[in-house]
Amino acid sequence: MINLIDIILPLIVAIIILVTISIMWPLIIGAAWSPSSKKVVNKMLEMAEMDSPDVLFDLGSGDGRIVAEAARKYRAIGIGIEADPLRVLWSRLKLRLLGLNRRTQIIWGDIFNQDISDATVVTVFLWQKTNEKLKEKLQRELKPGTRVVSHIWTFGGWTPLEVDRKDRVYLYVIGKSDY
Repeated sequence: MINLIDIILPLIVAIIILVTISIMWPLIIGAAWSPSSKKVVNKMLEMAEMDSPDVLFDLGSGDGRIVAEAARKYRAIGIGIEADPLRVLWSRLKLRLLGLNRRTQIIWGDIFNQDISDATVVTVFLWQKTNEKLKEKLQRELKPGTRVVSHIWTFGGWTPLEVDRKDRVYLYVIGKSDY
């Protein structure tokens, strides 16, 4: 006969572990998951002047909403890089269900260890200190003319070419903003 405690106790322990990991994860990866609204996602992609030949990299892609919208609305290639394995699985499933998996990819990994040199557009919604750490990588790997769009946090020392103060969206262009 199955003892109910033998089933419930491991489930409770597993739930506690998952909740603890989800609380601690932002401290490990440098940004908490806080999804951008659909309005902000559209503003970011509009400011980047997205088009079908574009290759968008969303660094810290969360649930993949920016990647999905770039592929769906603009027929661009969308690549997300996400450190949280649960969000990676969720994003991949969502993109498959939306029929966007041929134009999109979600990479499980550290944004600092991934090659982003193919990007024509980069989107970020990270913490200020993470943006500062990311600047050198962007300057080193991205081609002149690559658009970088950040929600809320700026890149210190860079001059945005366009700012939406209401939604706090900043557009930078490599070779023009990063003096």
